[in-house]
Amino acid sequence: MRALLPRASRLGRPRCAPPALCHFQSQSPRHLSCTVPRRTENTDEGRKWSTPLAKQLADAITITGPIPLASYMRMCLTGDIGGYYTGLIEEGRDQFGLKGDFVTSPEISQIFGELVGIWFVTEWLSQGKPKKGVELIELGPGRGTLMDDVLRTIQNFKDFAQSIETIYMVEASATLREAQKTLLCGPDAPMTKSETGYHSISKYGNIPIVWAESVRSVPDKPDNMPLIVAHEFFDALPIHAFQSVEVAPRPNPAPTGSPASTPESSPSRPSATDDKNSGPTFEWREFVVSPTPPDATHASLNIPKSEQQDPIPDFQLTLSAAPTNHSRYLPESSPRYRALKRTPDSIIEICPDATMYAADIAARIGGTPDRPRTRPAGAALILDYGTADTIPVNSLRGIRRHRRVNPLSAPGLVDISVDVDFTAIAESATKVSEGVEVHGPVEQAMFLNQMGIRERAEMLTRAPGVSEQRASEIGRSWQRLVDRGPGGMGKVYKAIAILPENDGKRRPVGFGGNI
Repeated sequence: MRALLPRASRLGRPRCAPPALCHFQSQSPRHLSCTVPRRTENTDEGRKWSTPLAKQLADAITITGPIPLASYMRMCLTGDIGGYYTGLIEEGRDQFGLKGDFVTSPEISQIFGELVGIWFVTEWLSQGKPKKGVELIELGPGRGTLMDDVLRTIQNFKDFAQSIETIYMVEASATLREAQKTLLCGPDAPMTKSETGYHSISKYGNIPIVWAESVRSVPDKPDNMPLIVAHEFFDALPIHAFQSVEVAPRPNPAPTGSPASTPESSPSRPSATDDKNSGPTFEWREFVVSPTPPDATHASLNIPKSEQQDPIPDFQLTLSAAPTNHSRYLPESSPRYRALKRTPDSIIEICPDATMYAADIAARIGGTPDRPRTRPAGAALILDYGTADTIPVNSLRGIRRHRRVNPLSAPGLVDISVDVDFTAIAESATKVSEGVEVHGPVEQAMFLNQMGIRERAEMLTRAPGVSEQRASEIGRSWQRLVDRGPGGMGKVYKAIAILPENDGKRRPVGFGGNI
């Protein structure tokens, strides 16, 4: 597990995880049809869809044909009509916590958010303790639990707390914005609107909080110090998925102005497949989403037994019959992808949105020719689950009410996520800005242990008035966060940091360094 590599080799050699099922076991790409399914205008007329969003998607696909997986994910998670985060269709439903669909690290233990706050303090100290111009930015704040623990913690560091100019929460969901405002500012705190977003005042030190629907709406001030956290944010960004397939070689065209080649006229002219340097021809094909046939069964869709008690999903994945616009250029965007094109059945997942966010983070910290900074400053901490040095494959998963479900079922009611490609994030950040360097990824267990999670837990258990039951809960919670067993959060979750370029002279805390 590396903390920092020289710029020339920092991203490592491209590797491909084997095309075996990792999480999404309902539809193995090995068993998918390579032809676009027939449209079912007549057979679907009286079909009952699981949600209003499912019907809207099916109607759109009837007109346009199968859609990219990224389009499906975007509509399911942030669509205006019944999107999982932006248009809840179940009254009073909460995605987070024991009564929701999943539990995140800040919900498991307050120590997680406290240590993120300490990490911000250490970066502020290491970069000269500026007295003003510090900005806290969180991408995808959930219910606001993480930021609440961060702000509560940094009140113990008065100089740092007083240096914070503004807190920015990048949140597209109006429902979650209101929940965050209630937690961070109080239920009766007013919220006003401007061109930037929605404004209120934190109950911690009266620091202004601004909610922006997009990171592009967050002002980029060249003299400020942005401290950015993204926890379980990148895993919800839409992906495109591709598979390399062997296709028949195209015939060589006849030379311009000469008669068509014949065995008699050009007996020695080799074909493309005859050349010793040539070989099979490969193309990237894209996985697309279409409605399942009306007569589909669990067996015909290759759904595993663990999910066969659920209804047939509304949609299925198939492989496009021909190259798509996305398959022509996205797999050409990195040498890591291009290196796999000639490996039969190679599968890759690419997230253009992750590249965009990583580029924006790098520009805010290190500057670019188009977005110059007075000097590189700030830091970003990204914590999520994903691959350390391989390209994600077959990672699409659905979660509902704390159990794995088919991600193509009940659109808008199922949380959809994927593995994060940390190497792609690092590659994008260092490509965009010469003023940044990337540390990690390291396993979450390593990061939290180096940050002192055990010591903080012991302090909490020894606090006056803590019952034996509460002490036991604290112990179970922090140990869950650093569990390195199969599927344990300490191993599956990882962390990377984006810092101002310093030629590797300083590693951040949690990544092998000290203040």
